[in-house]
Formats: sequence, C-alpha cells, structure tokens
Amino acid sequence: MRRFDFSQPDFAQTFAAFADARRETPEDVEAIVRDVLTAVKAEGLAAVLRFARQFDRAEVDESNLRVTEEEIAQGAAACAPEVREAIALAAGRIRAYHERQRPADARFVDETGAELGWRWSPLEAVGVYVPGGRAAYPSTVLMNAVPAAAAGVSRIAMVTPPGKLQPAVLAAAQAAGVTEIWRVGGAQAVAALAYGAGPIKPVDKIVGPGNAFVTAAKRRVYGVVGIDALAGPSEIVVVADGQNRADWIAADLLSQAEHDPAAQSILITDDAAFGAAVAAEIEAQLKTLSTGEAAAQSWRDHGAIIIAPLDEAPALVDRLAPEHVEFAVADPDALAERVRHAGAMFLGRWTPEAIGDYVAGSNHVLPTSRAARFSSGLSLYDFIKRTSIVKCDERAFAALGPATVALAESEGLPAHARSAALRLGQTKS
Repeated sequence: MRRFDFSQPDFAQTFAAFADARRETPEDVEAIVRDVLTAVKAEGLAAVLRFARQFDRAEVDESNLRVTEEEIAQGAAACAPEVREAIALAAGRIRAYHERQRPADARFVDETGAELGWRWSPLEAVGVYVPGGRAAYPSTVLMNAVPAAAAGVSRIAMVTPPGKLQPAVLAAAQAAGVTEIWRVGGAQAVAALAYGAGPIKPVDKIVGPGNAFVTAAKRRVYGVVGIDALAGPSEIVVVADGQNRADWIAADLLSQAEHDPAAQSILITDDAAFGAAVAAEIEAQLKTLSTGEAAAQSWRDHGAIIIAPLDEAPALVDRLAPEHVEFAVADPDALAERVRHAGAMFLGRWTPEAIGDYVAGSNHVLPTSRAARFSSGLSLYDFIKRTSIVKCDERAFAALGPATVALAESEGLPAHARSAALRLGQTKS
C-alpha cells in the first residue's frame, strides 16, 4: 500500500507516476490466441472440441455441447430460494433501469424541405461470455444479458467453460432471457461466436468478462463482430471524510481488492488519523476473508491512501479515471458534479459500490484502466444501432444538389458529382 500526502512537495510527481502505472497481465498469450482463432475459423467445431480437451481437460462433443432446456430448468430449481429471489429482484431492477435509456426514433423536415431522421433497432444476435470456476457469478449473466433482452435482441447466446454449471448462474440465465447456453470457454468460445462453429452460429457482438486469453481473442475478432470493451483489473476510489466508520470504508476498499491481485483500491481522505484507522481495519479484515490472499496482494501492490483536502478530490479522481468512485462525505453531490472521468459514482455514506454490483439497477460492466476518460459502462446503447434516414423531394434536392456537386468535384470524385448534376439538370428542364 502506498501513502501520498498532498502537503509534500513531491506529491504531484509521485501521484502522477502512480496514476499512470499500468496493471497488465504479464503472460504472453497473443501467439496462442492467434493460433486458436485461425484454427476455429478454418475447422469450425472440430477445433473448438479439440481445444476444449487441450485447455479445459473436458470431453465435450456435439451431443452435450449445448445445455438443454431441462438442464437449465433443473439447475435453476436447485438454486437456493433466497438467491432466486435476489436474482429476480436484480433482474427486474436492471431491466427497468436500462429500458429508461431507450432513445426515440425521430423524423423532421428542415428549411430546404428535406426530411431527415434516425431509427433505432436492436442487434439480431449477441454472445455473452460468462467465466467459469471461481469467477462464475450470476451477476455477470444479469448485467450482460438483461440489457440485451431489454433492447430487443432476439438471440442471446451464452458461452461458459465446460464443467458444473452453478445453479445460481442457470437461474440468472433463465431470468435474464438467455436463449441458448454452450459449454465452451476461452479463446475458442470467442472464435466460435465470431466465426460460427457447427451448431454455434455467429453473433453480431460479444460481451462479457474473461481472462487474458478471452480479452486477447476479443481484441482480435473486433471488426468481424462488435465487442463491449477490453476489461482490465477492477478499481475503486473512495473519497471519505473522518466522519465515516473505518470498518465500512475498509470493507468498501476490499470489495474490489478481493477480485484480483492486480485490482486497485484507493482511499482519498482529508483526515490522516482516519486514513490510519482504515489501514488498520483493512489488515484486520483481511484475516477473516476467504478471498484474503488475493485481496492482500492487491492492497499491498496497488492500494493507496491519499491525504489531501476534499476540495482537491475531484481533480485527483479525474486523474485516476477509475472504474468506481464512492463519495462518503456530507455533501457528495457537490464533489461528484466536479468529476468528469469515472465509470460509476456512488453518492453518500449509505451507498457502497457493492450495491451497484448487484441490485441498484445500473450496470457493473464499466471501463477500467483509465478508459473512463473516453468510454462508458455497458448499457442499452451497446445492443442497439442507429440508422440514418434521408428523404428529398425535387425542391429539397434543388437546394442541396449544387453544394453536393461542388464538394464531390473538390474531392476528385466525378461519379459522385455526376450523380447529383444529372438530377440538377432534370430540375432545370
């Protein structure tokens, strides 16, 4: 854990170096991913099944590749009742939040008489990658699939590594509107969704988190299909004054540290004694967490406590451009209004980031690694597309045609110019 003090003369330099440090996976996976994608593109299902045996040590064939409706129903029914109720609550709130994002179609006539507008329509097919093993979270299914269903996507294909599917994951898939589930993971799953592989038909966009192989594969297939983002390790910044409970803030910081040893948790406070109390509380809580090993490494290698006036907090947050930021202060809105770069903001002492991970309704798929400077979290807009509409009558074309000819000729595109000029000749006759 690093400690920075705004009053020290070297603060700006050392904080800038810390903010710009990259937390990248050191493993070189590009060559493996390239070979996997090439093989699946050329061989289809045969390559997918071969890589399942090679990487997942799983015997999967065409007979058990797809999770059946009966398996989904039985798995969902085996989910604990309180978890099913929580999934239903979360799914409803996520759907309601994202449906409110739906933009309106529009048509209007401008001063020339030309009719202009746009129309929104859903994507046809989306693939949702859901990690297996320790990272098999039902919230991942909900946050990626529910907005797609709310947008009107007709086919939502979920892929997840072979192995036992957790009942909560199946219950979430059922609640989210997933239409098919395939037992395939890793780069080969991304390739199957992008290129198609036997019964797995290609999709238009791939969303969902994954390991370094999945991320590298998504990067490579972009352009063949759309992707949501290239996610990095989780991040949280908590801006807190000394009027908070230290154990609450410590737990908030650890809520991201436990995700991954490369995750980052940062406290900004104007109270040095409170910062020390939070640091002590973190050490105490680490001893009781089942995820303590990963969380401890994250806090040790990437955590920080920054002692600075609260008035400086918005500028520091913008420099970090974090995935999540909490404002646990008396007037959170005043500080939040001054922040430009953050994936999601949580306002007030009673709004821990964890509420956004599950049931608030907003999406927890958010930009990381300072990508909040130029991108947003997953939303309904990721599953719809806009088509422009243009309609001219003779009068409108007469007004717009001459400028079209002039610009086309200036660009050396005579067929463009002729396309307009011929019509202008008709209007003059």
